[in-house]
Amino acid sequence: MISLNPKDLSTGKLHGYLLSAVAPRPIAFASTIDLNGNPNLSPFSFFNVFSARPPIMIFSPARRVRDNTTKHTLQNVEAVKEVVINIVNYDIVHQMSLSSTEYPEGVNEFEKAGLTMLPSEAVKPFRVAESPVQFECKVNDIIKLGTEGGAGNLVICEVVRLHISDEVMNTDGTINQEALDVVARAGGSYYSRAKKGFFEIPKPLRTMGIGVDALPDHVKNSMILTGNNLGMLANVDVLPSQEEVDQFVMDISERYPEIKTASHRKKHKLAQNYLSFGDVESAWKLLLS
Repeated sequence: MISLNPKDLSTGKLHGYLLSAVAPRPIAFASTIDLNGNPNLSPFSFFNVFSARPPIMIFSPARRVRDNTTKHTLQNVEAVKEVVINIVNYDIVHQMSLSSTEYPEGVNEFEKAGLTMLPSEAVKPFRVAESPVQFECKVNDIIKLGTEGGAGNLVICEVVRLHISDEVMNTDGTINQEALDVVARAGGSYYSRAKKGFFEIPKPLRTMGIGVDALPDHVKNSMILTGNNLGMLANVDVLPSQEEVDQFVMDISERYPEIKTASHRKKHKLAQNYLSFGDVESAWKLLLS
């Protein structure tokens, strides 16, 4: 066993050890607004519930390790002391991951991730309509833990309204944990699905994914592709060229001789199959053919 002094480690190294060892962690999918009413949506895995009466949750938007800047979420809750904490289940995990891309200030992550803004009842920030459980919160306090990159900021939230989807409720009024199908964060690119264990999601691109809002209409409005499928497709910074698409169609035409004349529905089903194996590039080439 190795023994390490945190002071001897770089912030990045220490950060990696902490996140990989203290796992899995629940995810606060935090919706906030700025003083001008612009929405922001971002996930945080430094998060948990700490009290039932009063109902208190705490999440921590840490200062960025690479340049010691703060995230829009922290700036927003400092200005408008309200937040909605949305619970992430497997059905929206890829869209959640896409929303963590560091888009410029003013960009609406709801639109980029293809998620629906649902008006709240007691606070100004929007809820994520696709989330199975949503907590509207007032921010009671913000405790800054340091000034260096990696330092956390404890956002202490009091729940003032909660919303639970009928689809995850048992007949006795309790939450069905299997139906909820919640996911949690681990180290690196790993997540944990409560029902099935660990899986990986590629980290969002530093160059920024094109976003669900930039997808072609026949893809964005597909009756076959799920939100997770759209999240995977939207996490690319550039689409394949027509030359690459034509070569791909030629390569698979022996296996799928009718691919050139196939309907959108058939192509979307086949693209979904490629996505199930994580092959986003092939899925895009098929969808653009």
